[in-house]
Amino acid sequence: MYEFRVWAPRAHKLAVRVGDTTHAMHPSGDRGWWTSVVEEASPGADYAYLLDDDPTPYPDPRAMWMPNGVHGASRLYETGEFRWSDEGWEAQPLSSAVVYELHIGTFTPEGTFDSATERLSHLADLGISHVEIMPVAEFAGDFGWGYDGVDLFAASQVYGGPDGLKRFVDACHRYGLAVLLDVVYNHFGPVGNYTGKFAPYLTGNHRTPWGDAVNLEFEDSDQVRRFFCDNALMWMEEFHIDGLRLDAVHEFVDRSAINFMEQLAIEIEALSARLGRRLVLIAESDLNDPRVVRQREAHGYGMDAQWNDDFHHALFTVLNTGGEGKGYYSDFGSMERLAKALTQVFVYDGIYSNYRRKVHGRRVEGISMHHFVGFIQNHDQVGNRATGDRLEHVVGLEQAKVALGLVLTGPFIPLLFQGEEFAASAPFQYFAHHEDTEMARAVSEGRKREFAAFGWAQDEVPDPESRETFERSKLNWSEMAEGSHAEMLDWCQRLIALRRGSASLNNGEPGHIKVSFSEKERWLVMDRDTMRVALNLGHAAVSMDGYRDYRMILQSKDDICLESDTLQLPPSRLAVLSRQ
Repeated sequence: MYEFRVWAPRAHKLAVRVGDTTHAMHPSGDRGWWTSVVEEASPGADYAYLLDDDPTPYPDPRAMWMPNGVHGASRLYETGEFRWSDEGWEAQPLSSAVVYELHIGTFTPEGTFDSATERLSHLADLGISHVEIMPVAEFAGDFGWGYDGVDLFAASQVYGGPDGLKRFVDACHRYGLAVLLDVVYNHFGPVGNYTGKFAPYLTGNHRTPWGDAVNLEFEDSDQVRRFFCDNALMWMEEFHIDGLRLDAVHEFVDRSAINFMEQLAIEIEALSARLGRRLVLIAESDLNDPRVVRQREAHGYGMDAQWNDDFHHALFTVLNTGGEGKGYYSDFGSMERLAKALTQVFVYDGIYSNYRRKVHGRRVEGISMHHFVGFIQNHDQVGNRATGDRLEHVVGLEQAKVALGLVLTGPFIPLLFQGEEFAASAPFQYFAHHEDTEMARAVSEGRKREFAAFGWAQDEVPDPESRETFERSKLNWSEMAEGSHAEMLDWCQRLIALRRGSASLNNGEPGHIKVSFSEKERWLVMDRDTMRVALNLGHAAVSMDGYRDYRMILQSKDDICLESDTLQLPPSRLAVLSRQ
């Protein structure tokens, strides 16, 4: 026996088809919910809904299992059958985290949850504390980044379905790794989204880059918000996920008295208390607004952390990137901007942005730097380059080591992108599989037009619809112990160990960092209590005095010299020193 429930406030009649049998549904209350108890329904049964006089059966918007694809019937999933082995598990505090972002489909050759578990020992040995997986909600096609999910409660069958995700999370916890899941609550994918057949999940009153905005503030929005909050609660309770990364929260259009993010934070806090388990929310935001991470008691939205794109842009543009200064990068490109990011979090904190042609952002005051995530590579900053080339491909190994050194000794929660730790040769390119030929053509041509404006020839831009583009983006694990890959891996491992063992490098208190730099010679020195990080991004060696009381802790190359009072720093080098 199973009770089917679905929210469809605009329907006049509704039925559920279970197998080959159709059962009438009945209104339940006055909020637009319909129910039906089907005696013969049991876990594993396929079902779909029939609305009014439409003969097409539609999948359940809240289905937890979609083995028949986004257009097919949903399948009843038994939530209590999986046997967990993580009793008593507790994630490390986010303030001490080293996060590793990965895409299940390209992390291993097989591209599944189960095959990903085979590489977890590598992450644990590296010193990673939190594994962040790109979205896994069911999407159309055989491969994709996951940001076009349409069945938000269902773990993708391509990766191994709901049980596969549970096995992955359970294995992560055995290795001492917390799991963060990237979720997309700002839009649905363009193919296979049938939520609009049931209810006003989207509204034409606001527009986003993907079309109509999610309905967070108009009529029936209470249940839309309930849909997304229940989704977050499900991942954390049913799948033992330790935290969520919310994609592009700046595309939430919500003028409600209680912002959606605040509501979500309240409900996750209550769940955390009930489960006795630390749960976190991380936002991706383009607003440069500290209210996103400010505590609710201080009239903020209560997110635990947010990605800091300003730090990435400031660091990327001072590396030898060949003068890339188009788009949002045009607002950066100086050592002064990098120094400001390190000391004040946001570069654009209420100052004029030439790129945006307006004043942007707000100053961060009285908030720990552990509320911000810092990186030099992630899926966006690699994959949204025309050819998906990684940092080492652009600036060379030595500059990539300097950049990684600053990320892992900097004040923010550090995040690495899959393969960054061993300077992976595989690019990470944009890929999406659409069976509809017109949609596939539009995506391919749109990608080429987008990068033509940046000077890329169309034949240089990989076709996102090609399986070769997807396969090309898979990590080559066999290279990890070879040459420059082994050198980068050793460097990364030593940096993480240093961060773990240093009180100074774990201080998130605002104002504790002092930075000096030379715009002309392109060197920068960051002091964090007793630790000093010196780097040279110029083309000539620099000689720095004032090091009599310091000893060398870590250096990116053996040719860095500390003699008496003077540090000799060749080009493209980073040194970490400790005050005695």
